[in-house]
Amino acid sequence: MAEAEKRRLSLRDVLTDGRIALMLPLGFSSGLPFLLVFSTLSAWLREAGISLTVIGLMSWVALAYSFKFLWAPIVDRYDVPVLSNLLGRRRGWMALAQLGVAAGLIGMAASNPQSGLPLTIACAVLVAFASATQDVVIDGWRIDAAPTERQGMMAAGLLLGYRLALITAGAGALYIAEFVNWPSAYLAMAALMGVGLIGTLLAPKIDEGPARQRLPLAKAIVEPLSDLFRRKGMMLVPILALIACYRIPDYASGIMANPLYIDLGFSKADIANVSKLYGVWIGIIGAFAGGLALTRIGLWWPLLIGAVIAAGSNLMFSWLASGNATLWNLTLSISVDNFAGGFAGAALVAYMSGLTAPGFAATQYALLSSLYALPGKLIGGASGVVVEAYGYPALFTSTAAIAIPLVLLCLVVRRDTMKTVEKKEDRVLIDDSPPVAAAR
Repeated sequence: MAEAEKRRLSLRDVLTDGRIALMLPLGFSSGLPFLLVFSTLSAWLREAGISLTVIGLMSWVALAYSFKFLWAPIVDRYDVPVLSNLLGRRRGWMALAQLGVAAGLIGMAASNPQSGLPLTIACAVLVAFASATQDVVIDGWRIDAAPTERQGMMAAGLLLGYRLALITAGAGALYIAEFVNWPSAYLAMAALMGVGLIGTLLAPKIDEGPARQRLPLAKAIVEPLSDLFRRKGMMLVPILALIACYRIPDYASGIMANPLYIDLGFSKADIANVSKLYGVWIGIIGAFAGGLALTRIGLWWPLLIGAVIAAGSNLMFSWLASGNATLWNLTLSISVDNFAGGFAGAALVAYMSGLTAPGFAATQYALLSSLYALPGKLIGGASGVVVEAYGYPALFTSTAAIAIPLVLLCLVVRRDTMKTVEKKEDRVLIDDSPPVAAAR
């Protein structure tokens, strides 16, 4: 009875914790810029008559999210002049990053992709870099602001805000572009960065002490990798190959999804309704289904199933592009793809989290999550070349074929995966990285 009462008190205390409420605006600010330099931007560029090759290459601006671990130690250990004196180190970096995102979005709104594409690209790079920096500092503030036992609720608040931002930057921006114009859409998104700035100003100042020890950057990156190799040995090679290839189908084809919809004649309102509103929720359902599967049948089977269905779902877009462009078929294709992507994402997050070790968990997870995103983004940059040379069906069919090596890699790591499950307690896992399926 006493233990039950203690749990009830802890729950009530958590639900009234203002720090958790602050994760909503901070999560919103974190999620808002991503689609604006990814799939939403690709729709604007395609409507402006930009070639698919250039649109594919433009997706590389999102590589900033994959390389953010390189400058994370700088954000973690150095103060921002003036702002850190006023707000503290964490909040100073937050404010600077949010202002940088807003400035980049205003610059994109002022540019004209048809006559001034270099300016659009430069501003998109600024948005991506500032947004990735914001993600680093928000995670740092979240970890510093609350003890371990509250981090689950802190991450849940962040995730909810992030998903709401995806709807805003996806469907919301498309609606504004449809009924007003693209510059107005991006100016509205720049104004909405004020939500995160308000959250930053309301957040408590938690880093009043002196600057942290300035460890060598190379040492901060190499030691976690050395730990992985010591524990996994040569098995680390197929493990890293599996992680690197697992989401390639999503990234390689995701950048071409919006241009496909536009080329098939769907309106921006149709894309917003089906892909950016309905599709986001289907992706969330898929993630919950993946999480439930993890609790019922263990880790390896969901990992294998996710690899097959996430890659295979790209066949739906190949089918859609082959003379089946109706609104119902668009809805069906996005349903299959987003559910599969959400399911696979939950399995991969669980797998990568199980590979981490105490003392290195944050750094190792950051490195692994960067690894899974990097190859797909690099390959995705060439997706426009493939479409222009061979057509949409060829692209989506070839990305679906990646399921074959993924299945083989899953079979190779099966025994090691079983050992990982035996050594780790079950735990709640929440991924706050940009969901690719929802970005379509």
